[in-house]
Amino acid sequence: MLKVLAKVIGSAFGLGYAPFAPGTVASAAAALVYLYVPLIREPLWLVPMILLSVALGVWSGGMMEHEYGEDPSQAVIDEVAGQWIALLFIPASPLAVLLAFILFRIFDILKPGPVDWAQRLPGGWGIMADDVLAGVFANLSLRAMMLALPMLHSGWAI
Repeated sequence: MLKVLAKVIGSAFGLGYAPFAPGTVASAAAALVYLYVPLIREPLWLVPMILLSVALGVWSGGMMEHEYGEDPSQAVIDEVAGQWIALLFIPASPLAVLLAFILFRIFDILKPGPVDWAQRLPGGWGIMADDVLAGVFANLSLRAMMLALPMLHSGWAI
């Protein structure tokens, strides 16, 4: 029963079983939820959801590694958490959400420096840590873009 629960949670309710680019599918789903579910944008909801997804991701990712091998592509709860971190305190406009999505995927795929080192942690910790850092880097990069390109601010609002 715990294995099934780990698969459901770790795959973000089945998104991890998408036939092509399951990590991107899960990131896109997390971004769309942020964009279209107003309650989730509230930090009092989003921060606990991020913390819960990280904690459950460490557990479920570790369980899924036993069945699928190291850092299985089916485990995408890390992409959900990372994408939400990328969006934390970001305006819920289509442009901002799209840029957060693109930046998160870039940092998650290219894994610069600390992001790469973080994925080397054992078990579920490594599965989650690289995406948490990719989300932080994406969030900070988007904030820098917003400061550097004030003419885009009209596009940030809904």
